[in-house]
Amino acid sequence: MEWKGRRQSDNVEDRRGQSSGGGFGRNPFGRSGIQIPMGGRRGGGLSFGTIIFLVIVYFVLKAMGIDMLQVLGEGNVGGAGSGYEQSIGQRPAGQSSDDTTAFVRTVLAETETTWNAIFSASGEQYREPTLVLFGGSTSSPCGQASSATGPFYCPADSKVYLDTEFFNQLEQKFDAAGDFAQAYVIAHEVGHHVQNLTGVLPEFNRQRRSMGEREANQMSVRVELQADCYAGIWAKSADKEGILSDGDLEEALNAAQQIGDDTLQKRSQGYVVPDAFNHGTSAQRMKWFKRGYDSGDVGACDTFSGAI
Repeated sequence: MEWKGRRQSDNVEDRRGQSSGGGFGRNPFGRSGIQIPMGGRRGGGLSFGTIIFLVIVYFVLKAMGIDMLQVLGEGNVGGAGSGYEQSIGQRPAGQSSDDTTAFVRTVLAETETTWNAIFSASGEQYREPTLVLFGGSTSSPCGQASSATGPFYCPADSKVYLDTEFFNQLEQKFDAAGDFAQAYVIAHEVGHHVQNLTGVLPEFNRQRRSMGEREANQMSVRVELQADCYAGIWAKSADKEGILSDGDLEEALNAAQQIGDDTLQKRSQGYVVPDAFNHGTSAQRMKWFKRGYDSGDVGACDTFSGAI
């Protein structure tokens, strides 16, 4: 996948390094202030000798070109602009903290280009989603997110949640290696955002309240397959932009195969339970991704009419 050097999205919220729960977790700013030993009297006061010592240290460091007041100010996590997440959404386009972040930002930007064009052609405006990068776990309006839950889209805040460790799992646990396999996962979750904007997800959630588990699973499969089809539409757009390399399409299809319900159930328990399918079989997921890619047409992604 020829992604380097392309536009990167600013709609990424990087929560890696933050504490996800209560109590005294890791510093959410990813840094700590410089601490000076507070000796002297009980009650936290400084002795006169300590004050004189600190003043001497200050001027010695000042003479060496080190301004301790500035250093302490940068380390003050309680002030405005003191932590890296203060700059989220303000990072200049094209900059990223690492290759994974740059890759995610680039893929998200390409989905923005695709769906902005599709919505605009229909006289509609595409509202771009935010993608949350996290490590370990984080909170969302849809519940606690963790590496165990895998990537997901939360319609309550229009955000995609992704623990980048899932990319390693995709390769090592699911035998789905390759950067375009990873891109397919992102594009699939963005497909759910498109469904949210077009009313598919709200309607599904409304109907699900009156459905039994089996019926809800069957409807969920149709929702997921449409998101796969939308991912295929994005892949077609990316191909037209000259982003795809030899073997990329096969990587995405292999990923779709490896995360089909039947394949996952066979791997985990040795047998399949069709009534428990909620994402679609491997064959179905490959079929609908390919349909989106071959057609490049949203109209070809109607998974709610007829057989799937």
